Amino acid sequence: MAGTQVCTLLASGTHTVSSCVYLIHLHGAHVCRFFQDVNLDGSVTGCTPFGSRTTTLSLHNEEEAAITAGNGDGNNPSGRYILVAGRADEKDGLRQVITRGFLKPGVTYRVAGWISLGAGAARGTSHAVCVTMDDDEIESLQVECGAVCAVVGAWTEIMGAFRLRTEPRSAAVCVHGAPAGVDIKVMDLRVYQTDREARFRQLEEKTDKARKRDVVLKLGAATGAASVRVVQMDNSFPFGTCINTTVIQNPAFLDFFTNHFDWAVFENELKWYHTEAQQGQLNYADADALLALCDQLGKRVRGHCVFWSVDGDVQQWVKNLDKDQLKSAVQSRLEGLVSRYAAKFPHYDVNNEMLHGQFFRDRLGDEDVPAFMFKEVARLDPEPALFVNDFNVECGNDPDATPEKYAEQVAWLQSCGAVVRGIGLQGHVSNPVGEVVCAALDRLATTGVPIWFTELDVSEPDVGLRAKDLEVVLREAYAHPAVEGVVLWGFMQGSMWRQDAWLVDADGTVNEAGQMFLNLQREWKTDARGNADGDGNFKFRGFHGRYFVEVTTATGCRMLKTFTVEKGDNTPLLVNLGDA
Repeated sequence: MAGTQVCTLLASGTHTVSSCVYLIHLHGAHVCRFFQDVNLDGSVTGCTPFGSRTTTLSLHNEEEAAITAGNGDGNNPSGRYILVAGRADEKDGLRQVITRGFLKPGVTYRVAGWISLGAGAARGTSHAVCVTMDDDEIESLQVECGAVCAVVGAWTEIMGAFRLRTEPRSAAVCVHGAPAGVDIKVMDLRVYQTDREARFRQLEEKTDKARKRDVVLKLGAATGAASVRVVQMDNSFPFGTCINTTVIQNPAFLDFFTNHFDWAVFENELKWYHTEAQQGQLNYADADALLALCDQLGKRVRGHCVFWSVDGDVQQWVKNLDKDQLKSAVQSRLEGLVSRYAAKFPHYDVNNEMLHGQFFRDRLGDEDVPAFMFKEVARLDPEPALFVNDFNVECGNDPDATPEKYAEQVAWLQSCGAVVRGIGLQGHVSNPVGEVVCAALDRLATTGVPIWFTELDVSEPDVGLRAKDLEVVLREAYAHPAVEGVVLWGFMQGSMWRQDAWLVDADGTVNEAGQMFLNLQREWKTDARGNADGDGNFKFRGFHGRYFVEVTTATGCRMLKTFTVEKGDNTPLLVNLGDA
């Protein structure tokens, strides 16, 4: 922490402790940290309750919190928290005004702090608690800033973010949620401006460690002071995009897809509601055509998806089935799809979005249905890596989709005998913050299961900000050793599911966001040149991937060879070119 302005709060005699809302400089970011007045009766005057008249605030200490918890900023919880009690409605909570002029439009802010539950909730239960940004002068303006699944007897870190379109007139941070009658505890709530460039500098070492390796090209002493040029042809970290039967007819789309992506995923053509819109009327023609195109272009394809767990994405005829009919239909879907495309898809999203829906579990009355689906896909086609796939996990704003819940889902499937070999983060994000994304990746990495971003897009009308947002996610993904690939959910204007997310304009022009993507692809390739040393060796550190090397000796003799730098331990990769 650099340039910190310190404010000490002291109680003296019968006076109250001075209220303090101040700015500090944390790793180059302005911070608004909230401290409250405490009167002799324990009441708090630095912030106010909102909602029902029965809601009260009081300040307390819990010193153990500073020992049992910590966060990514290097700050430990102080142990000082506000208790929000007497809540008669789930909208009741705590409100803290932010100094006018602190928040600027177009800037990404992070919200951090610690939340717990008090009286009114049974021990071990959890409830959603939300943080929002409100404007007192514009009643309709409320911006979601983050959400957690808070529990009794433990502190949960809130990691949210927001960005405003216009400067607020009278902004306030509000904490609310949890059912009526449940007390909320709020510790060390703060808002601060993010610093992308500082974060990117922090990622440089992680990226080097996760994606590079030392290489020694052994040319032999007889080559003398040969000149060497090493050019990376492709990076082993794959990028992909979704495609559909319409966009592939566009030459500009097809050209960009062919030149800049390694993988594809079908937007809708493999989903059950597409392949069997009417019961018994199977249509695999679209999926077959897309698969044939990808085979022709040498693109690998994710199988998305065998089932979809969210009620609203299940076709009506399936909903009309009784329990026995549905069980039969599920088995037919498994055998029909998976057997037809055996060994064609390296990945399968088995039952999409199980954090947000449980249609098949509810209708079949069997909690083990998801595990059964995994095991049946593996029986019918043992080759693919089978994925869970869900949204909002990396955003810090959805209490139904926390990294903890996702990790627990994976552990449960494994305990039921399902082999989960991939965790899919859809990545439909807005104003992402690197530290928030990284925290989610760190938690999921503890499962030991590889992670992919499977449907990445960033929605932002300002294409310059869109470029910066996309860069945040891509750099975090590339720097994290548990992430094994990124698939975009489209890239061309007029053909994307989310608005304001495209990288290529409708006429084929690559916009600022698309150029950033291409720049990163170039940045993550190695081009090394120089001369062999006296022992006939040429040393460099390069990104994992395929390489082409050209060696020119003093006599003009040229040697050409290709080789691959794979992920390994800390030992250099030795490539013998002496007999090339």
